[in-house]
Amino acid sequence: MVFSSLEFIFIFLPLFLIVYGFSPAKYKNFIIFVGSVIFYSMGVLKQPVYITLFLLTTLINFIIGEFISEFRKSSKVWLWTGIIFNFIWLVFFKYFGFLTENINSLFCSDFTVKNIVLPVGISFYTFQNVSYIVDVYRKKAKAETNIINYGAYISMFPQLIAGPIVTYSTVAEQLQNRTHSIDKVDEGLRTFTIGLGLKVILANQIGGLWRDISTIGYESISTPLAWLGIIAYSFQLYFDFWGYSLMAVGLGKIMGFDIPKNFDYPYLSTSMTEFWRRWHITLGTWFKDYIYFPLGGSRVTIPKTVRNSFVVWAFTGLWHGASWNFVLWGLVLFGILMLEKFCGVKKFMDKYYIAGHIYMILLIPLTWLLFAITDFSQLGEYFRRLINIKSENGVVFDKDYLKYFNIYGKYFIAGFLFSTKLPESIYKKIKDSWLGIILLLMIFWFSVYCMYQGKDDPFLYFRF
Repeated sequence: MVFSSLEFIFIFLPLFLIVYGFSPAKYKNFIIFVGSVIFYSMGVLKQPVYITLFLLTTLINFIIGEFISEFRKSSKVWLWTGIIFNFIWLVFFKYFGFLTENINSLFCSDFTVKNIVLPVGISFYTFQNVSYIVDVYRKKAKAETNIINYGAYISMFPQLIAGPIVTYSTVAEQLQNRTHSIDKVDEGLRTFTIGLGLKVILANQIGGLWRDISTIGYESISTPLAWLGIIAYSFQLYFDFWGYSLMAVGLGKIMGFDIPKNFDYPYLSTSMTEFWRRWHITLGTWFKDYIYFPLGGSRVTIPKTVRNSFVVWAFTGLWHGASWNFVLWGLVLFGILMLEKFCGVKKFMDKYYIAGHIYMILLIPLTWLLFAITDFSQLGEYFRRLINIKSENGVVFDKDYLKYFNIYGKYFIAGFLFSTKLPESIYKKIKDSWLGIILLLMIFWFSVYCMYQGKDDPFLYFRF
C-alpha cells in the first residue's frame, strides 16, 4: 500500500486518524505502532516473514539500547553487536545475490541462490536503528525505556518505507510530549495534498516518457529525444521522491510530529556540492554524522579527507542499489565533488552563477543516467545516442522528439517551473484565501481521478 492509492487515502488513513484522534494521549504511540505494523504488513503480504524480521529488529535494538545505557563498561561491545546485527540483514537481503553473481563471474563457479526479495523499507529502518544505538552510546540520546515508544519511532508509517530518515534524538521529546491541534492537522493535510499532486500529477505523468523510451529501445531514439528522456527521468525522480517526502511530513504533522524536510530545491544549485546539501538531506546528514565525521571529516590531512569522502560516496552508491552502476554513480559523484573542492570549480560556479546553472543543467541528467540504467551495455548505448553516434541495430524515426514533446511538453514546463521557488511564493500569498483552498481541492481531486484511471506508479525509492 502506498500513499498515492485510493485504498490508503479513503480507507486506511481515515480509519487510522479516527482511532488515533479519539484515543487518549497515553495510548497514541500504541496506536501509531499497531497502525504502522498493519500498514507495513499490507505491503509484504506475500512475504509475511518480513513482518517478523521487522518486529525482531525493533525488539533487539530496543534491548541493545538498554544494555548500552546500563552496562557502560561493555557498551562498545553492545554497540558493535547491534551494528553487526542490523547490517547483516541488510547485506543478506540487499547484497548477497550481487556478491554471489560477482564471485561466480570471477571464479567461474556456479553458486546459485534463490531470488531474494528485498524487504520494503529495510534500508531506511536499518539506518534508523543504527542511529539510535549509536546516539545512545554517544550519550546524545537517552535509551528509550518503553518498547511501545521505540516501536512507534521505528515503525511510524509516514517515514517507514522511504524516509525521510529520522534519527531518534530528533523526535525523542515528541514521542513523550507533543501537541495536537486543528492548525497542525490543517497544515499537515495541505502539505500532504501538495506532495500528492507532485507525485501523481507531475512525476507519474512525465515519467511516461522514460517508459516510452525504454519500450522503444535506446538504439532507436534520436539524440534530441535521448536528452528529453534523461531530463524527464530527472524530473520524475525528483518530484516522485520530493512528493513522497512532503506527504510524510504532512502525515507526521497531523500526528503531532515535526519530521525534517528532505529537499531544498536542489535543481537550483550551481554546483554538485550544493546539490547534495539540498537533495535527500536526511540521508546526507546520516552519512556525515555516522561515517564521515567519525572518520575525521575534513579536519584531517587532505589525503585522509579524500579517503573519508571516498568511503562516504562508495557507501552512498551501494546504499542505493546492489549493482555496479550504482557503485559507478557514487564514484563519479565523488570525483566531481573532489574537483569542485580542490580545483576551484565550486568557487568559480558560485561566483558566475549563470555558468553554474548551465553546468548543473548538463550534469544532473548525466549523473542520473548512471543511476537509472543498470545494464552497462544499455548505458553505453544511451550515451552514444546522447552524442549522436548511431547504432547499427536501431532504426531512428525522423523527428521522433517532436512527437513526444507534443505529448509531454506541458509536463516539462511544469517541471522547470516547480523546480524553482516561484510556485511556493505564490502559494504562500494565497494559502489562507478561498483561492488557495480551491486550488488544493483541485489538486486533491485531480490526483484522485488520476489514481482512479490507473495513472499511478510505485514510488521509485521503494526499491532502495
